[in-house]
Amino acid sequence: MTVRRIGSGGPWEDVVGYSRVVVAGDSAWVSGCTATVDGEVVHPGDMAAQARVAFGVLVDALESAGLSAADVVRTRMYVTDTGRWEEVGRVHGEVFGAVRPATAMIGVASLLHPDMLVEVEADAVRGAGS
Repeated sequence: MTVRRIGSGGPWEDVVGYSRVVVAGDSAWVSGCTATVDGEVVHPGDMAAQARVAFGVLVDALESAGLSAADVVRTRMYVTDTGRWEEVGRVHGEVFGAVRPATAMIGVASLLHPDMLVEVEADAVRGAGS
């Protein structure tokens, strides 16, 4: 089986040693995505806006691997303030409401950068949305 490792050029990929998405056969795993654009965290303080950017990064990663949001079977959302869970949950619903993947939302003390409020990741199977 061929395994493809696709990077996004993000600032931490080389330092940490990971790929944005790894594809093996019909399965794909997308690493944690945040609201980082051109190396800078965008929308500090706005959890929903950060979630939209992070899910956009995630979907772009899937598309770079030949999959789509419809192929997602599991998501995970890490939030720094569980009292604001609904902000991220609503964005997840905008992206995956019709797909309805298995999911988890996990409260964390902090993320890699102090301005990051949310990080998302996904597992996908090619054709799952058919």
